[in-house]
Amino acid sequence: MDHSQVIIRPVVSEKSYVLSAAHKYTFRVHPDAHKTQIRQAIESLFDVHVVEVRTVNVKSKPKRRGVSRGRTRSWKKAIVQVREGQSIPIFQGLEGADS
Repeated sequence: MDHSQVIIRPVVSEKSYVLSAAHKYTFRVHPDAHKTQIRQAIESLFDVHVVEVRTVNVKSKPKRRGVSRGRTRSWKKAIVQVREGQSIPIFQGLEGADS
């Protein structure tokens, strides 16, 4: 699997913004990717040193609109911690959004 296929997109939420202050970044990743693949993809795409990778399988939730019922998609999330002093540039624009 190619590095660009492992990392789908960053997860931008209040929790991921708080984690970015601790050098932890959240990404939506391919459901079949394992921690070693995620580490290698982050290190090659963003030129940082990864200290730790944690993965979470996000379960689907039931939804309904009127009488029709369905479920949201389940997906995989990775929380990646980089070495102290390094950062991932995708999340740099979030720091000025406080005002």
